[in-house]
Amino acid sequence: MTKNEPGAELAAGLAVSDAIVPPGVDAAADTVAAEPQQPMSRSYIFWLMLASFGVSMAMMVPLSYGLAVRISELAPGHEEVLGYITGTAQAVYLIISPLIGIWSDRTRSRFGRRTPFIYLGIVIGLLGLIVISLAPNLLIVGAGWVLGMSGWSIAGAPLQLLMADKLPESQRGKVSALTGLMTQIAPVLGIGVAYAVSSNTTLVFLVPGVIGAVMLGIFPLIKPEGSSKDLPRTGHVTVKSVVTSYGFNVRKYPDFAWNWLGRFVFFVGLYFNTTFGTFFYAQRLDLPVREVAGIVATVGMIGVLAAAAGALIGGFLSDKLQRRRLFVMIAAVLFVGGAIAEATAWALPQIIVGAVLMQLAIAVFATVDQAIVFAIIPERDQIGRYMAVVQFAQKIPSALAPLIAGVVITIGAVGDVKNYTLLYLTGAVFALVGGLIILLKVKSIR
Repeated sequence: MTKNEPGAELAAGLAVSDAIVPPGVDAAADTVAAEPQQPMSRSYIFWLMLASFGVSMAMMVPLSYGLAVRISELAPGHEEVLGYITGTAQAVYLIISPLIGIWSDRTRSRFGRRTPFIYLGIVIGLLGLIVISLAPNLLIVGAGWVLGMSGWSIAGAPLQLLMADKLPESQRGKVSALTGLMTQIAPVLGIGVAYAVSSNTTLVFLVPGVIGAVMLGIFPLIKPEGSSKDLPRTGHVTVKSVVTSYGFNVRKYPDFAWNWLGRFVFFVGLYFNTTFGTFFYAQRLDLPVREVAGIVATVGMIGVLAAAAGALIGGFLSDKLQRRRLFVMIAAVLFVGGAIAEATAWALPQIIVGAVLMQLAIAVFATVDQAIVFAIIPERDQIGRYMAVVQFAQKIPSALAPLIAGVVITIGAVGDVKNYTLLYLTGAVFALVGGLIILLKVKSIR
């Protein structure tokens, strides 16, 4: 069997792609810079969805519930510490993410460019969860979340890169919708799992983490990425290449720059309004923090329906209508409505309304803006690098917003009653401005 014969790579145990490739096409001859044209198979998309579900569960359950439990155990009444811990962890990953992207682009192995980083991230992420669950003080909790946050981010990033590598324009909205839906559902179900074992703090972290690790880890086994040994080599990683990877030519790529800025501002608003969710529910419903998991899971399950609708409607309709920016603006307006509802809520029904609107908005925005990003990546042979730059627009807010939010909730606070009204309204303003930037300034995408 020659290299050009169908199935040659499979015979070698190295499935190059799950794209539906017409007979006679030599997938190995394609360059990494080529715009993908062939649609991905349904089975590939299914396993990609499952992997997205797994990494989201492993990362978001500690972030949205587990860390709050540990802080309430070790430092009751000091919920602002959550912002400091999560912000510090995001800042650390912000520094290393371009390096991971560059290494991923340049990796040449029989397992591919992206797969080795999935397993590296799983190991680091699980180690971080173990450290947090056994930590005797907040300093060790913070160190554990630096490991956990970095690990699960490293493990999840290859999924985005594989989508950018393989998805043609006709599938970007749909697949972004389906994987985005998984990332919305996973934390809700994961918190339900954590609540079921909430009497044991170690299990609160490890059970969702192990489940997520398994779901993510089986993806490359069932759908191998394929060898990258024969891909063109682009040079070694140097100090200069790392430093320059942190930026890009704004004038040369204005759409990429404006979308980055709009995404950045929107995510500042998002993290203002989501970081302190567990503490917010506890205060507004007058419940102990540990007992909030049931409320969070219940509200989240209702929100899943909204997230499903938002992801599917945003993704499928934006593909069909070939209009992306309009849906980004719709998402921003919906987020404002949800934030206002939450800011003024002191009863569960209004909290649910606000949460549903924000879940809907986040799903629409994440789905459609991801499709925009895939379309405007400046240099496709450096997808890992540019996706790392895109992640800055999310990671910088996730590092800074919790730190700032930890201060905002103390403005006008009376005793233990933090000022969540100001926090949520401020987040609404940021989200609206972010949507307007993308709507008005990104020109090459409708």
